[in-house]
Amino acid sequence: MDRVKVTLPDKDYEILIGDGAINLACLKDKPFETKKILVLTDENVAKLHINKIKKVIRSKHYYEYIIKSGEEQKSLINFEKILEFMLTHQFDRESLIIALGGGVIGDLGGFVASCYQRGIGVFQIPTTLLAQVDSSVGGKTAVNHSLGKNMIGTFHQPLEVICDISLLETLPKREFLSGIAEIIKYGVIGDLNFFCWLEENIDLLLNRNHLALKYAIKRSCENKRDIVSEDEKEQGKRALLNFGHTFAHAIENLTSYNTWLHGEAVSIGMCMAAELSNNLGMINQQSNTRLKNLLAKSGLPTRSDSTFNVDEFITVMSLDKKNTNGQINLILLDALGKAVKKSNTPKNMISEVIKSY
Repeated sequence: MDRVKVTLPDKDYEILIGDGAINLACLKDKPFETKKILVLTDENVAKLHINKIKKVIRSKHYYEYIIKSGEEQKSLINFEKILEFMLTHQFDRESLIIALGGGVIGDLGGFVASCYQRGIGVFQIPTTLLAQVDSSVGGKTAVNHSLGKNMIGTFHQPLEVICDISLLETLPKREFLSGIAEIIKYGVIGDLNFFCWLEENIDLLLNRNHLALKYAIKRSCENKRDIVSEDEKEQGKRALLNFGHTFAHAIENLTSYNTWLHGEAVSIGMCMAAELSNNLGMINQQSNTRLKNLLAKSGLPTRSDSTFNVDEFITVMSLDKKNTNGQINLILLDALGKAVKKSNTPKNMISEVIKSY
């Protein structure tokens, strides 16, 4: 079992990584008998994994709240319904939420925990590869709005993140590959050695080799930890984690969040950002091709099969949280393994990339 410690000014916590991590989590070690516990999950995850949590938790006041599956469930409507459930059952400030699921559950559960009585504890137990390497780590919580993804939320760090690799065995292929996209992102933005390791070992990951997965998850979490520890509230360096995401969020929004999985949109978005970086003379064509080849070898999409209205696409991009003073701020590449934040990119060059993808 591997542990990655996240150290922040106001609190520290651990990411536990390995087979059977649920059984070794501090959920089992701490006296929760008197605390009210709410396990938030979705219908699909509940069928597969909720009984595993029941065996670990020792609370006499155990509750479940199960929502439908899908990105559209990450909404203010569900946020309000969960709060109403907790109020009705008289949850107090010592109560805890366990977010058992993918990124939707993690974001929604964290947001509820951050707001209920001005903040209660939350454990993140991600059940998708994408959530294990990305959304469960770092304390970002949010719900979506029709005008933009993740536009309403808070920063609320978990008490612990529990990455149980055995939970990935039931993950559908598309969901698994969606997580691979975020793993590749970490190599691209700041860890060239990891990117090279991925080029050499991608087949092991695609075959779900547990040792390779454990290493890739740990290295991804360490990369994110290093950035989050330096910039918890995304005032600077943390924005680099959004490489490809400005394009990706627009793709998701314009396809009503029901065409592409998040990691698939990120894969296309990274290709668009790399192409723009190449067009601006920041990276060479070889680097551009290496990234696209690795994504393609992973079975991830490298371009969209949708036709977008360019002006509408740019309008959605303009709502991105990284933007300031009306300028679209993009995360681009100076080199493989070196991402930078760039402002004032000519809109005609952004438009050309949108047209070609």
